[in-house]
Amino acid sequence: MKYYTEDHVWVEIRGDEATIGISQYAVDELGDIEYIELPLEDEDIIVGDDIGLLESNKDSISIYAPLSGTITAVNEELESEPTLISDAPEEKGWICKISNIDDSELDDMMNETSYKKFLRTLNKKAKR
Repeated sequence: MKYYTEDHVWVEIRGDEATIGISQYAVDELGDIEYIELPLEDEDIIVGDDIGLLESNKDSISIYAPLSGTITAVNEELESEPTLISDAPEEKGWICKISNIDDSELDDMMNETSYKKFLRTLNKKAKR
């Protein structure tokens, strides 16, 4: 199951591991991703930690940890092909995987349905 933050970071839980990336909405706002600074493997993180940097043709943003845990893998393909994030942000464009997660932190996140409703409120505000 996928969960989302208001910062447009997604988390997919499989067993006791979480995969983290940015949403299609974030990519649409940023434009073509040109560079990524990935987090370090084996690093312990807590919710809100800065775990990476994305630079696009429009802007640069920090990526913040949506969950606490230990980074067990990073998507090293992104170093040579950051456009994978632009092309498939919620599949091949994942950023990192973490373990030792605290499931209770998911309570502060949105499921897919809630996230889509949240996006509709953003679109309404943008049209004003």
